[in-house]
Formats: sequence, structure tokens, C-alpha cells
Amino acid sequence: MSVDRAHEAEAIENGVNGTGGAEDVVTQAAAAVRTYAVAPGVRLNVRSGPGTQYNLVRVLPEGVRVPIYCQAPGTTVTGTYGTTNIWDLIDSGEYVSDAYVHTGADGYIAPRCG
Repeated sequence: MSVDRAHEAEAIENGVNGTGGAEDVVTQAAAAVRTYAVAPGVRLNVRSGPGTQYNLVRVLPEGVRVPIYCQAPGTTVTGTYGTTNIWDLIDSGEYVSDAYVHTGADGYIAPRCG
């Protein structure tokens, strides 16, 4: 096991990775997080922050489910499930618009990122 992996494993055991931000939320919630379906037929853009002005990180294929570790306000987007300014953190540094994620609710369903 590399030193980096050893530190990562230790951080997971302790429930933090030392950054104090959204990455800690991802680490702490990873074991019990629920996943949500992305809208049918949608290839969803994943951004580096909660808004369309952030860099495109990758594109999710159709038919995937995503975890939501926390949510943040950002650019307002109109999508399959309405118009919202809520963005979902699906991995460390990876956000998608909640307008394309079927959470079953209008509004926040997870803690705010921060």
C-alpha cells in the first residue's frame, strides 16, 4: 500500500480527509449514501463547481444513478424535473444540476455543501 493510500485509508477510518470542505462530506457520507436516477435519455454534464460557468469535468452516460453527498446553490437551470438553482455534489469536486436528478422533492434533500 502506498503512503498516499495509507493516509487515505486512515482518513476514511477517521471520517475526514483533512480538507474541511466538501471532500470531508463525501468521505463521511460514502458508506450510507443513497443514489438517485438521472433523467431518462439525458447525458448529464458534470461540472467542477455548482454552476454552468465551471469547467466541464465529464459527461455521465444515460441511465446512471448518482449519489448526493451535499447540495449547493448555483446557476439556475431548467431541466427535466423543473427549474432550480440547486447543484448536487456527486463526487469530490463534481457537481450536477438537480434539475436532471430525480430526488422526489423540490428543494434540498441533503445537507448544504460548505
